[in-house]
Amino acid sequence: MSNSSTKYISNNDIFPITADPVRFSTRLKTPLGYLCDYYCGTISSYSSPYFTNPYPLQSFFSYFKCSSNHTSFCLSISTHREPHSFKEANKLDCWREAMMTELQTLQANRTWSLVKLPLGKPFMGCRWVYKVKYKADGTLERYKARLVAHAFTQTEGVDFFETFSPVAKLTTVQFLMFVVVANDWYLQQLDVDNAFLHRDLHEEVYMKPPPGMHIFYPSLVCKL
Repeated sequence: MSNSSTKYISNNDIFPITADPVRFSTRLKTPLGYLCDYYCGTISSYSSPYFTNPYPLQSFFSYFKCSSNHTSFCLSISTHREPHSFKEANKLDCWREAMMTELQTLQANRTWSLVKLPLGKPFMGCRWVYKVKYKADGTLERYKARLVAHAFTQTEGVDFFETFSPVAKLTTVQFLMFVVVANDWYLQQLDVDNAFLHRDLHEEVYMKPPPGMHIFYPSLVCKL
């Protein structure tokens, strides 16, 4: 047992610790030179008038003059978050249902047939692309999952001989809008339910089964 009058001596009593005062840098902090051409929220923290933005963004960009439907649409875009991977989307029921709908549509259109990969034949991968569709008033319309193939892995002369990519140019869309306004026509937008490219392939193109697709034999691939 220890005596209550015993005095314990710590190392600090023998070697006293003296705290050094905290030093602060006196160097003048200035942002990078090229930032003077851009609007940055941190610029206001610098007192130098050289980096003061004479045209702040909030003075020219506002939703004040927009209609209520357009304002609701713009604000709804930042409300819902779109997943960037299958692992992330597979955690939510809404995206799992969207992927199942896409797979059912692809199978109904006979986009591929499950076969064994022939010896020496290359195959390409695929991935899911997720998009939230909105109505004109900003309300949620549906969750859209698109399956896209990694066509950049194809080799010319081996598994493709020509390219076929129907893409509308922006100038064509602008000209169409001009004709509609000039003639006071009624314009209606059409959204294609399945955007997977459909055409008759003369080459043997094989693709890895999409993530989330249940197949009985893991060695099977999709012949497009």
